[in-house]
Amino acid sequence: MGGESAQTGDQSGSQSSGADTPAARLGLKQGMVVQELGWDNDTDDELRMAVEDTIDADLVDGDYGNVVDAVLLWWRDDDGDLVDGLVDALTDLVGGGAIWLLTPKVGRPGSVDAADIAEAAPIAGLAQTTTAAVSKDWQATRLVAPKTPA
Repeated sequence: MGGESAQTGDQSGSQSSGADTPAARLGLKQGMVVQELGWDNDTDDELRMAVEDTIDADLVDGDYGNVVDAVLLWWRDDDGDLVDGLVDALTDLVGGGAIWLLTPKVGRPGSVDAADIAEAAPIAGLAQTTTAAVSKDWQATRLVAPKTPA
C-alpha cells in the first residue's frame, strides 16, 4: 500500500525509538533504491543485510543504470582520490538524495582522516551533514548536494 514518506514524524530528534538500527540511522526506508559502491571483503555484511532488510530490496551496484535514492560508498584511505570517488558516486543519485560515505573508524586499518572528508566534500560539490556510528568497524558520513537558491 502507499505509505511512501508519510512516516517521517520523529522530529523530536535523538530519541532512539525506531532509529537504533544502523539502516534507520542512515534514514533509509522501505522502497528506496540504494546503490552500493566500493564493496570489498572487509565491508560489514551485517550492515549490508540490515540495509537490505530495511529497504526490502537488494542493493544495486554501479552498473544499475537508473536513478537511486541513496549511495553507500565504502571508502578506505588507500582507495585513491576521495574527490573522484564522491563525484563518481553522484552519477546516479537523484536530486535530494544522500551519499553515505562509509569509512573505517579511527584506529582501524584504512581509516580516513575527518579533515580529508571535510576537504573533499565541497570540491565534489557536497556538504557534510552528519556522522553516525553504524558498526563496530565502520562509521558513516552523510553528504548531500547543498541547496542553492533558485
